[in-house]
Amino acid sequence: MSLVAIVGRPNVGKSTLFNRLVGMRQAIVDDTAGVTRDRHYGRCDWCGREFSVVDTGGYTTGSDDVFETAIRSQVQIAIDEADLILFMVEAATGITDYDAEIADVLRRTRKPVVLCVNKVDSGEKMFDSYQFYSLGLGELYSISAANGSGTGDLLDAVVAALPAEEDREDPYAGLPRIAIVGKPNVGKSSLTNALLGEERNIVTPVAGTTRDAIETHYNKFGHEFMLVDTAGIRRKTKVREDLEFYSVMRSIRAIEHADVCILMIDATSGMEAQDMNIFNLIVKNRKGCVVVVNKWDLFIKDSNTLRDYTASLKERLAPFNDIPVIFTSVVKMQRIQDVLDAATQVYANYSQKIPTARLNEALLPAIEETPPPAWKGKYVKIKYITQLPTAFPAFAFFCNLPQYIKDPYKRFLENQLRKHFSLTGCPVQIYCRQK
Repeated sequence: MSLVAIVGRPNVGKSTLFNRLVGMRQAIVDDTAGVTRDRHYGRCDWCGREFSVVDTGGYTTGSDDVFETAIRSQVQIAIDEADLILFMVEAATGITDYDAEIADVLRRTRKPVVLCVNKVDSGEKMFDSYQFYSLGLGELYSISAANGSGTGDLLDAVVAALPAEEDREDPYAGLPRIAIVGKPNVGKSSLTNALLGEERNIVTPVAGTTRDAIETHYNKFGHEFMLVDTAGIRRKTKVREDLEFYSVMRSIRAIEHADVCILMIDATSGMEAQDMNIFNLIVKNRKGCVVVVNKWDLFIKDSNTLRDYTASLKERLAPFNDIPVIFTSVVKMQRIQDVLDAATQVYANYSQKIPTARLNEALLPAIEETPPPAWKGKYVKIKYITQLPTAFPAFAFFCNLPQYIKDPYKRFLENQLRKHFSLTGCPVQIYCRQK
């Protein structure tokens, strides 16, 4: 997927445009210059072409801001990794020294550059934008990121300038993608090496050894899929260097592109807040999930330890706790094959298509026995159910008054689906639609 970087000096409206392109208020917007310090990633879809967008901090030199050097290096990294640069300037202030300096940097890159003049929200300000032709960056596009005027023409230009998507066939297209994710130093690379039976990835006791998401084709013991080993995902406050920030972003993108995620946690520390953040990221992206509790050999056990640990873990994962939990010791090669079997089974559940007739036959009697609660004297009647053609398990319940079906009853419907069909490890999405 192509990547577009939005760059410019502070307070020209980069984050406002970023929020408009991704369709949500993802980046903080304020009149104060220098609010954005890190790079924010999001997705934009325009005329059937999908691409990633990265918002950067304002590029400055010679200021008193202690973050100046870090922000400048973040901007440079964004320029280096982008396929196209969206250079943003402001009509009212004209060409500043910062604008000229950034334009000089961009003229030296071999990447396509689209010049965007922001805060043109009236006809009079349109004339102020023409001075930016002197930057020597070609055609310019006048917009108002705050109210959206001109953004359509700008996106047309961006899509036209993006490099064409490669049409060559991927020999591994269609194979399940299984990503191993978790905090640093929980044994992700060790598990990858154990599954592959070779020292594919470097393993050291130092947290953060793996920098990139590494893909490997796995074809053994009747299983075939793409295995992705990722960098450890730490809390944002713990990420100190640009390289690690980029590694974490790669790991998050690996989750977005996976079918099933193997979430590894350390048995000795248990399910911590950051593990929950990663789990919530998996659920938010509607991916299949297997929880692997590694370093189980270091945990002090008694006769009920396994049962109690599993119960405590599933209590934390609620309400989505219909997930396989595997206890392993990668160093001692204990229960490695179980992880593989569980991930394969979750993918089978994740990708299954349940016939409409079977759905209605199984669920309608249960719905008739326990109908949705009446709302203000109005009775909701569910007529039939069908599975939607999505990559993840999603079901449409057609009824007369969909707006009156609340979340508690949707959870009842989800439980009925899990009771009658094999959906272990898969987040289920339920939609109520008008019949």
